[in-house]
Amino acid sequence: MDPLRVGLVGYGGAGRGIHARLLAETGHRVVAAVTRRRAEQVRADWPGALVVPDVAGLLAHAGELDLVVVASPTGDHLAHTRAALEADVPVLVDKPLATTTADAIALVELAERRRGRLTVFQNRRWDPEQLTLRALLDAGALGRVHRFERRWERFRPEPQHRWKEQDPEAGGLLLDLGAHLVDSAVQLFGPVRRVHAELRALTTPAVDDVFLALEHAPGPDGTAVVSHLQAGGLVGAPGPRTRVLGDRAAYLVTSFEGEPTPFAVLDDAYDAGRGADVPPHEGWLVRGAERTPVPRAAGGHADVYRAVERWLRADGPVPVDPWDAVRTARVLDAARLSAADGVPVLLD
Repeated sequence: MDPLRVGLVGYGGAGRGIHARLLAETGHRVVAAVTRRRAEQVRADWPGALVVPDVAGLLAHAGELDLVVVASPTGDHLAHTRAALEADVPVLVDKPLATTTADAIALVELAERRRGRLTVFQNRRWDPEQLTLRALLDAGALGRVHRFERRWERFRPEPQHRWKEQDPEAGGLLLDLGAHLVDSAVQLFGPVRRVHAELRALTTPAVDDVFLALEHAPGPDGTAVVSHLQAGGLVGAPGPRTRVLGDRAAYLVTSFEGEPTPFAVLDDAYDAGRGADVPPHEGWLVRGAERTPVPRAAGGHADVYRAVERWLRADGPVPVDPWDAVRTARVLDAARLSAADGVPVLLD
């Protein structure tokens, strides 16, 4: 099967560092890219690719594209996605879909009028960590779960100087990592009915310290899981990445993607003694002092583009329902309101 012909909007950290890399891994091709400063990088990575300075220039070639990937700064998602949808090209938008619920709804409704060709790059659904936890929950290994904790913490006392750190409206960790954290929690434990948030900007104009407490709607057994989600850029001692508490056991992921944390010593000790015939593990099943390694579920971010190809060419399901991005936006909007007013916010 021929590779997808992709038009990539943005060739920075997300465009080149994530999307172009995954497209190359899955055998697809960037045939056109929007960038003003990285034309030489595009031409080196994708010989023969068209380089244009704006989205209008890209969409002048819409008939030559199978997919537009929007990897521009978040504040530009609304305009860039709308333009691609109105040109009748399927669109994959990096998360978050938009900066507000209202804008997210407007894009999804436009996509539905244009044959529904819109999805969102919630790639963390394909993390081995997330897939391993999903398998444990499906197997009942944790019993009745009552709390989910996930942290995305780093120690960056000297912050980077990018739009993500400098833009207080469209940047910051709430929209960036918070969009991943909320999506993960909802995928695992269902809709959110109450949001409490603490948000601060400690070292940058944009929010760089995030705490969310989400109360999920009760499940079939009547238990309402509470999710505690944290993201921070000034955390000298990052906590364990994930902790899930149930009445039979807990699931613990101590480290994540090489981010320094004192809890990584647990994994380091295990890996040092692991034989070559023992598969990698993804966290621990814990019962007090008893700790058992959990085999890592197969999967990875390249599977996003494999799912996109099936969606576009084989009538496969949409990889991420864009209405899920609306639900995430609603939680993030509620978080801003809760932090501003100092009270929990109830969702319908």
